[in-house]
Amino acid sequence: MNKAEKKFRLYAILVIFVLLTVMLAVINGINFTMAARDADEITQMLAERQGSFEHAENGPGGGMQTQPREKDFRMGPMGPDSPEMNASLRYFTVAFSDKGDKVETIAFHISAVTESDAEEWARNLKKESTGWTRGTYRYRVYEKEGKTYVTVIDQGRELLPSYRILIISAVGEVLCLIIGWFVLLGIGKKIYAPIEEADRKQKNFIKNANKEFRLPLTIINGNTELAERKYGPDDETRSTHRQIAKLNELVEKLGTVGIFDDEKMNPVEIPVSEFLTAALDRERENFASRGIELTASIAQDVMLTADPEAIKKMIDELIGNSLKYALSKASYELSSDKGYVLLEAKNDTDLPDGTVDQVFDRFTVLENAKDKENGAGLGLAYVKEIVKAHKGRASAEVARGIFTLRITI
Repeated sequence: MNKAEKKFRLYAILVIFVLLTVMLAVINGINFTMAARDADEITQMLAERQGSFEHAENGPGGGMQTQPREKDFRMGPMGPDSPEMNASLRYFTVAFSDKGDKVETIAFHISAVTESDAEEWARNLKKESTGWTRGTYRYRVYEKEGKTYVTVIDQGRELLPSYRILIISAVGEVLCLIIGWFVLLGIGKKIYAPIEEADRKQKNFIKNANKEFRLPLTIINGNTELAERKYGPDDETRSTHRQIAKLNELVEKLGTVGIFDDEKMNPVEIPVSEFLTAALDRERENFASRGIELTASIAQDVMLTADPEAIKKMIDELIGNSLKYALSKASYELSSDKGYVLLEAKNDTDLPDGTVDQVFDRFTVLENAKDKENGAGLGLAYVKEIVKAHKGRASAEVARGIFTLRITI
């Protein structure tokens, strides 16, 4: 399976994961929000009854009458005011004075805690408002008649279906991802078969073009040399030699772009610092002859496990790019950080600010690049192939008149 197919499958699984996570998060969020709302209706009802279902006052003639409710609650078997609520609700209410001293336990209908534990629990909550405590307990703090009331209700039984849905959602998401992975495994090859075929044909075309171009270029070069021997060199023959050299360079790059696959690498530990220093020393005169100021900041003893020929070629292409497109200055910086080699090549430019990663595409030359007519758009494509083969990253940007190539391997 090639890298493109792997990336397609990973990105597809990532999309499925994000969509399922968002959907299930919304479903479970709504579920727990509704559970909290139901619990708040119960605590609100208890607050209006001063903390207990049994709260009553003596009516006329000494009888008992229930306090009137301040709002209507949902009636029936599903609402907080259902006939079964008084018998089934597990809760307690403790009242405190303004000084924070306990006044009385208004109600205590819960078996999971002792009354003294409930009092201490309420004391810790009396400065709060409304929320969850100890995972499955909902509380409300309210004031009436100069007292602070703390009501805590046990919602563990009511929350159990919500937690089950949460667990089922998580397990279901994992199963969907596993099934999706195997489905993509089956259809991935079919999806990428035309792409692989197109890539194979492209490589074959480049390989054949490389062979076909070499013979006529050799003949043209030979005929030009014969003409020079017979009639002497002139502007036309010198121009022909320059164009032949340009075409030879293009043919050479056509033959090398795309050849660096993982299985063709011969990685060894190489001194990148020495490679870059030697390459810059060879080209200093060329930079000077073109009026380009060359500077370098190269950390010593920077090592990298990589194919030496590929890295040398990459460095040569970066330097060649600066020689072609720098206006007046170029610089190189080499360093290492946390096991990665960082290489930056900069030169001044008249390109507008922004990210220009398209320079790594084959046969791409930026519209307003200097010396565009002498660029084939393959040098940085070659650099990208080498960086990818070494599992690195290459990027390019223009900021404040400086074109920067960053390579991390």
